[in-house]
Amino acid sequence: MSTAEIQSGADTAPVKHDDHADSHDVKLTPFNILRYIGSIGLLIFSIIIVGALMFTGNTRVAKDANPWVSLIVCILAIVWLSMIEGQQASLVGLPPVDPDLYKDSHPLTYKNAALAFKGDNLDRYLMGRQFMVLLVVFVINQCSSPLDPTVDVLGLPDGVKFIFLDIGLAMIIFTCILGQLTTQVNASYAMIDFINNYFALFTLYTTMAVEFSGIMHSSYLIQNILSAVSGKPIQTNEEPKTGMTFAFFWGRVLMSLAILGFCLAVTLVALFNGQTSVSVKYPSISPGLSVFLLFFFMAVVGMLEGMQIAFFAVAKLPANERGTSFFGRKTCEILFKGNGENLPGFMIGRQLTVVCSFFLVGSFTSLIIEPGQGENIFGVSDGAQAFLNYGFQGAVITTILASITWQLAASAFPIAFLNNPVTFILLVVALFLERIGLCAGAWVLASAQKKAMKFEYDEVYVGTPEERIANNHADKEYQAGGDVGHLTGGGFTGHVCGSHDALDGPIASKDALAEDA
Repeated sequence: MSTAEIQSGADTAPVKHDDHADSHDVKLTPFNILRYIGSIGLLIFSIIIVGALMFTGNTRVAKDANPWVSLIVCILAIVWLSMIEGQQASLVGLPPVDPDLYKDSHPLTYKNAALAFKGDNLDRYLMGRQFMVLLVVFVINQCSSPLDPTVDVLGLPDGVKFIFLDIGLAMIIFTCILGQLTTQVNASYAMIDFINNYFALFTLYTTMAVEFSGIMHSSYLIQNILSAVSGKPIQTNEEPKTGMTFAFFWGRVLMSLAILGFCLAVTLVALFNGQTSVSVKYPSISPGLSVFLLFFFMAVVGMLEGMQIAFFAVAKLPANERGTSFFGRKTCEILFKGNGENLPGFMIGRQLTVVCSFFLVGSFTSLIIEPGQGENIFGVSDGAQAFLNYGFQGAVITTILASITWQLAASAFPIAFLNNPVTFILLVVALFLERIGLCAGAWVLASAQKKAMKFEYDEVYVGTPEERIANNHADKEYQAGGDVGHLTGGGFTGHVCGSHDALDGPIASKDALAEDA
């Protein structure tokens, strides 16, 4: 192992050591090459078919504005989503690292870290980020999803249109590859370079503003309830709220509950009245079945969101403590095979399944009520009805009830999630989806982006964890009990900055690492 010095002085540039690069390379096998080619081909076809759909005027944005607006908005949404997803990998991986190691070489990364790592801001960032992901995905859905499934697109057979447009496989493919996985791959190992720009800083401020607005604050009530049920206190880096700060916080919680209740009421009434997009896309689905499917897909999202938290949390435990039931043990046997090679595979397959569910939920929550016809839901104004037709209320419902709630629950009860037979089933499904290579093209695009943006691996600037110990810049200790009730819990601290391992847990102490070094 290299022991190149990592300088931390204010006027000393970091020493680059490129001998670590090979440790991140993915081995090219005939099977991998075939997956890459097939995935890139599928991505190109998906982009063409969705672009053609937009120019038929058969999407919500194309109809209300024009096809060019739909195309431009979709591209901007994909670009912003790619930053939101990549920035998360950076900001949740850098907290243990001494910021003095990159303060001078990466000043904008340091500004991002200074804001995100102050007090409980990382929790706030992740709360706002989660809503932004849903909001942006719903925007992509409104730009790219067909209103009328019978409209011709490039003369394609109905079966192809049904799979790629009605179900949304085309949207899922280009959203996952272009908007999520490509930047996640690079940001996981180039955390420092990835957020060293004003776009990342702007995104961080935006997520913090979203959290400050209070739309998602009902999640904090759920956090407190789970803390009480589990008997584990919520860890915080800030003083208890008092006076006006206390009143302002809980006032926003009440406001958030009211917003959530309204969003649920709008969605359920529209579903029972057959006034959502799903009644046009799938007319054979009854209103009652529509309601069931909405909550079913939300539950799938919730399980997958909770699973990533639980998997990384139990990775820190000894192998004999990871599962206490038949399904728990089988899940761990598959997941932690070797050095955890199946964990990245699960994360990719999970991404596909979650995004698919997001788009399907969007169909259940976007309305088809024509404003000005006297049918406005709850008698709202025409402008309000036009806004509700876009289905953004679904983003609120899904973020709180199908995402954050399940993540918080998994951070408090990771073993219970692991022992659930549904967890085992979803793990197998996710690994199957990754294995067939639908999104394998993300690795190709990530390599191209890395070269184009001149990203360097993190250890080039700050060394590996072992090297940082050797140079008196040991990472901050991980606190196993600090995960309870936090979005910064196990699922977001699984990769150590500068590490070469497929899976970094169980996390060793700095003393143990020092002995190994």
